[in-house]
Amino acid sequence: MNNSSKLKRVLEGGGFAVTAECGPPRGANSDVVLKKAEMLRNNVDAVNVTDNQTAIVRMSSIAACSLLKTAGLDPVLQMVVRDRNRIALQSDILGASALGIRNVLCLSGDHHIFGNQPQAMGVFDLDSIQFVQVVRTMRDEGKILGGDDLSQPPDLFIGAAANPFADPFDFRVIRLAKKIRAGADFIQTQCIYNLDRFERWMGMAGDRGLTDKAYILGGVTPLKSPGMAKYMKNKVSGMDIPDEIIKRMEGVPKYKQREEGINICVETIRRLREVPGIKGVHIMAIEWEEVVGEIVERAGLLPRPVFD
Repeated sequence: MNNSSKLKRVLEGGGFAVTAECGPPRGANSDVVLKKAEMLRNNVDAVNVTDNQTAIVRMSSIAACSLLKTAGLDPVLQMVVRDRNRIALQSDILGASALGIRNVLCLSGDHHIFGNQPQAMGVFDLDSIQFVQVVRTMRDEGKILGGDDLSQPPDLFIGAAANPFADPFDFRVIRLAKKIRAGADFIQTQCIYNLDRFERWMGMAGDRGLTDKAYILGGVTPLKSPGMAKYMKNKVSGMDIPDEIIKRMEGVPKYKQREEGINICVETIRRLREVPGIKGVHIMAIEWEEVVGEIVERAGLLPRPVFD
């Protein structure tokens, strides 16, 4: 049995990858994770498991990834530098690899002040770019930070996030270049609504040769309501939702708003498939995993590749 990352095999084989997200529960119930696994099975190549997203205490990402792995899915371990120092980060990387987890997404993490533990102390011993570089060094050189040798290096496909919509715009591609130079094999972007701006960003990335150095997956999130769209536009940092998207959501009856949100998501994926340099999509439908299969099917992305 080949124990390598399915996501890596799809991308290296020239396929158009599809990933989704699974948010662990605010409790110790493994059935919640396994139920989401069944919704995503055969619809995606890999499943990101968020790491205490929005700084709210949840089941650990490593534990949830292990449950998905046991269920036969290819998990992507999200790890944030907010909660761990360099010792804990490197320790968890080794533990994840030992459990057969083959993908990691290195992130900063939502600031703890916005979560349910605002009195917590943020760690941020490393930043997300330094973390990528540490994991790459552990994997490729078999050394931890400081130079000590590992008895066995971790086997991980390394990912990082990118936000093409934060300001200043020109710096977005520079930051992408830093993450790729640090060792990111794949990139998952912030959710895309302003396709014109995203295509300009991809053009700049292509001009720098970055689209040949890492696999870029465009992020999409199906909207449930105009209120959700307005909240994301006005309250979520680095989010760019054009007014015409909000007007389109407002222009349908309330009972059809979720359907319209799915329509917009499918249309976005179809357009992303035509963008030079895009190698896949990352569908972020947190707590709405049941619609991922419909989105993937309508976007013409089924069946997914199957490996022995």
